[in-house]
Amino acid sequence: MTSKTTPPTPFNRLLLTGAAGGLGKVLRETLAPYAKILRLSDIAPMAPAASPHEEVVPCDLSDKNAVHALLEGVDAICHFGGVSVERPFEEILGANICGVFHVYEAARRHGIKRIVFASSNHVIGFYEQSETLDANARRRPDGYYGLSKSYGEDLASFYFDRYGIETVSIRIGSSFPEPQNRRMMSTWLSYRDLTHLLERALFTPDVGHTVVYGMSANRDVWWDNHLAAHLGFEPQDSSEIFRSKVEAQPAPEPGDPVAIYQGGAFVAAGPFD
Repeated sequence: MTSKTTPPTPFNRLLLTGAAGGLGKVLRETLAPYAKILRLSDIAPMAPAASPHEEVVPCDLSDKNAVHALLEGVDAICHFGGVSVERPFEEILGANICGVFHVYEAARRHGIKRIVFASSNHVIGFYEQSETLDANARRRPDGYYGLSKSYGEDLASFYFDRYGIETVSIRIGSSFPEPQNRRMMSTWLSYRDLTHLLERALFTPDVGHTVVYGMSANRDVWWDNHLAAHLGFEPQDSSEIFRSKVEAQPAPEPGDPVAIYQGGAFVAAGPFD
């Protein structure tokens, strides 16, 4: 493992998809030390390159040829692109399902051997909050978005078994400046801890396909990361400092999915007729 006191040797070119999104804007700054050149991509408008160490390359993930061109000259990928909320299947299909396939197929063709896949807690969203899960728990997606992330994890497994492309799939909880509700007291992942987890995912050797839950060192957690211990992920932050602020909010009504299921409101989103 990389020592905490010895910075990893930067990649020559690291690709961040979804760079115009909420987390992408944060990672554009925090991932800079890990690459000589950070290539930033999204379909949404982005600020222009801020330095000679950045490249801004717009790309529609549903366009196979465009994704192939996007990955040319890339050494590793942080794949955060796609629809990030529950939406009708047709909206999820292009970016999240076709898009992740295009990324892996282009990685195969270009010989790229390390991908960090932004998966989601919504692949296990139908478990109740009273349950504790590790990475071997049967997936129970809570919607089309969760299904797309479950598919991405299957692709990651297949492309490792077949082609030796290594992936760390991060089942991100809730990564915001601070938890916004009671559920997020358990699922919150600080930006600092997210960046640390990405560093471990990019530079830890021999990860195969590793699934890790992305949460900070919160008091009450639903997820057990012992199967990803080889990553050396040690979160430093905790949602506890926000407890009084969050618990001052009105409590959810009995039977509200946000108080029952790990996926919260996603389990009740739709149908989108």
